[in-house]
Amino acid sequence: QVQLVESGGGLVQPGGSLRLSCAATGNIFTVNTMGWYRQAPGKQRELVADISSGGSTNYADSVKGRFTISRDNAKNTVYLQMNSLKPEDTAVYYCNADATSSLKANYWGQGTQVTVSS
Repeated sequence: QVQLVESGGGLVQPGGSLRLSCAATGNIFTVNTMGWYRQAPGKQRELVADISSGGSTNYADSVKGRFTISRDNAKNTVYLQMNSLKPEDTAVYYCNADATSSLKANYWGQGTQVTVSS
């Protein structure tokens, strides 16, 4: 079984920065694509960014140029550096990963709140 443990959310003023981390733990054989999604109140969950095991990245248009996704394969950890934060970035951010332990499956973290407000 695989668990995704997130950290780094919080309250920040507009224009500020936050860094989210997500570590995949458990009996892991491989971790493939890892990513971050977010869900604001009353809205559907949406992809923010993802990164393949080889380092290829994909971003939502709304965060391009402000957010950077990266990963440490040795630690099975993915990061999301968020700069120039806006109030509309306020949401619960969820880590997601395709991983193989006893079987290949898709996993979600518990979510971490990011609030951008003055």
